[in-house]
Amino acid sequence: MELKISSCNNFFKIKGSLNKNNLEVFQNEFQDIFERLNDLTISIQDIESMDRYGVNAFMELHNEAILKNKNLSIIGLGCKDLYNHFKTQNAA
Repeated sequence: MELKISSCNNFFKIKGSLNKNNLEVFQNEFQDIFERLNDLTISIQDIESMDRYGVNAFMELHNEAILKNKNLSIIGLGCKDLYNHFKTQNAA
């Protein structure tokens, strides 16, 4: 499935599959996002699948938010792989 990203102000909804083939769409959408916004909310409720490249893209966005002291919220239960990645990072 194709990746679709919709937004309203600082709220973004991602739908479809996030993988190596469409990673550029994700990266282009969120490139320099923290230069424009202090708070960012991303809904992953409609992500059907995500490979390791997609998980790494979210991790990079998370790290950028921490470095720039910005707020990033990831909401929804759309992708178990992403949830598990952040869960193991917190435990380590």
